[in-house]
Amino acid sequence: MNQETVLDNASLRILQELQRDARQTVQQLADAVGLSSTPCWKRIKDMEAAGVIRGYTALVDRSKVGLHLLVVAEINLSQHSEELVLGFERAVAAEPKIVRCLSTTGQSDYILTVLVPGIAEYERFLHGTLFKLPGVTHVRSSIVLKEVKAEVRLPVNSAAWPLAAPATPGKRGTPRAPQERI
Repeated sequence: MNQETVLDNASLRILQELQRDARQTVQQLADAVGLSSTPCWKRIKDMEAAGVIRGYTALVDRSKVGLHLLVVAEINLSQHSEELVLGFERAVAAEPKIVRCLSTTGQSDYILTVLVPGIAEYERFLHGTLFKLPGVTHVRSSIVLKEVKAEVRLPVNSAAWPLAAPATPGKRGTPRAPQERI
């Protein structure tokens, strides 16, 4: 079961800063969130250990690396047996052109985001890969004309975060209960 981690306001501010610029030094982060560097570093390490921070990456402009076509593909499966679903999901996970896969309710079973250089490459991908994925009976493709918003930052701030722990008055940061609050 996915257990949620309770984060205090200082940890939420650290996450906001890391999402804004993960190349900051610990001292720069600490200054930005109002902590000294050692507690800031410890909070970062705790959030990494708890899986709140899953990793660090570079944001790449897809068009500058030749991935000009973004396609949203709605997929329906022939059945929903555990074996077929797991086979489909493993095949999707192994395909680098599929950059996102969502299991959904509604008209389609899955929604995929696919990145390719152009329409000819998508047609080859559609016939050579998508139609051949385990259990696929229907693919409905939508070509994205323009990305209006493609935000990768999560909205983690104390106002929008229902799991924020209140700060302890008179103290820097908030004491943490073991394995519950970071």
